[in-house]
Amino acid sequence: MSLLPLVAALFVTAVLFALFVASQGYPAFDALALVGKGAFGSTFAWQNTLSRAAPIMLTALCVALPARAGLLIIGGEGALALGGLAAAMVPVALAGWPVLLVQGLMALAGFVVGGGWIALSGWLRYKRGVNETISSLLLAYIGAAVFNFLVEGILRDPASLNKPSTAPIGDRYVIGAIPGMDVHWGLVWGVLVCIGAWWLMRHTVFGFAVGVAGGNPRAAQMVGLPVGRLMLMACFLGGGAAGLAGMLEVAAVHGDANADLMAGYGYAGILVSFAARHHPLGVMAGALLVGGIGASGSLLQRHLDLPDAATLVLQGMLFVSLLAFETLNRKGAQRV
Repeated sequence: MSLLPLVAALFVTAVLFALFVASQGYPAFDALALVGKGAFGSTFAWQNTLSRAAPIMLTALCVALPARAGLLIIGGEGALALGGLAAAMVPVALAGWPVLLVQGLMALAGFVVGGGWIALSGWLRYKRGVNETISSLLLAYIGAAVFNFLVEGILRDPASLNKPSTAPIGDRYVIGAIPGMDVHWGLVWGVLVCIGAWWLMRHTVFGFAVGVAGGNPRAAQMVGLPVGRLMLMACFLGGGAAGLAGMLEVAAVHGDANADLMAGYGYAGILVSFAARHHPLGVMAGALLVGGIGASGSLLQRHLDLPDAATLVLQGMLFVSLLAFETLNRKGAQRV
C-alpha cells in the first residue's frame, strides 16, 4: 500500500494551513510548530493525544467496516451519542450490582444501540435503495436530536441545573486510568477492538465474504452470498464500535451522558478512516494524528490567540487533500 498520497496530503495540508494562518495575521511557522508541540511535544501532550485518539479509533471503524462492504457511512456521531446514552442508563438501573458486570453491560448496551442505529442505513440501502451516505448523515442529526430530547427531558438529572445531563453513573463504575498515565483504559479497549476488527476481516470467512460483497455485489449474489445480511452486519459492527466509543466517554471521561459527548469524534473518524484507507490497523495511527491535531488547539489558543476551531480548519484541509491525492493516485494507476 503506497504511502505517497498520504505524505503528499500532509505536506500540502501544512502549506495550506500556514498560508491560512498567515492570511489572518498570525506567524505561520510558529503555528505549525505549536501544532507539533501540542500533539507530541511533551508527556502531557502525548497523554492528551492518546486520550483523544481512543474514541476516534472506534468511530473510524464505523466508517471502515461498512466500507469493506462497499458502503460509505458517515453517521458515527449519532451512534456514539445514543450508545453513550444507553450505557449511562445501565448503572442507574442496576445500582449496587458488581462492577465488572455493570461495566460489561454498559459496553453491551452501547454496542447494541450504536450498531442498531447504523444498521438502519444498511437496511435502507439494501431494501429501499436509499443512499447510505445521505441516510447515515441524516440519522446522525436525528440521533443528536433524540439524545438532546431525552437528556433534557425525561432522563435529565434534576441536580444538573446549568448543564443538562443524566444521573451520574457513580464513582464505583467509572473506568480509571492506566497505571502510571493519565490516559484511561479506553485506549486499550480501542486498540483491542481495532486488532479484533482486522482479524475478523482478514482471517475469517465472514470477512472474506464481506470483501467480496463490497467489491462486486452482483457477483456475490451469483455465488449465493447473502449480500443484504453482510451489509447489515458490517454496518452493525461499525455502529457498535461507535456506540462503544460513547460508552467509554461516559464511563471514563464524563461520568454521565451530556451534550459534551458530541465533541466531533464521529466526524473525525471519517477523516481517520480515509487516511487509513479503511484498514482497521491503520486507523490506530490515523487516530493518533487527528487526536494530536485536536490536542494542539488549546496551545494555539494560548500562545497565538487563534480560536480553538483552527484545528477543525486543519482537519478539513487534510481531508480534502487526502481525497484529492487518492483520486489522482487511482487515476494514475488506471492509466498504467
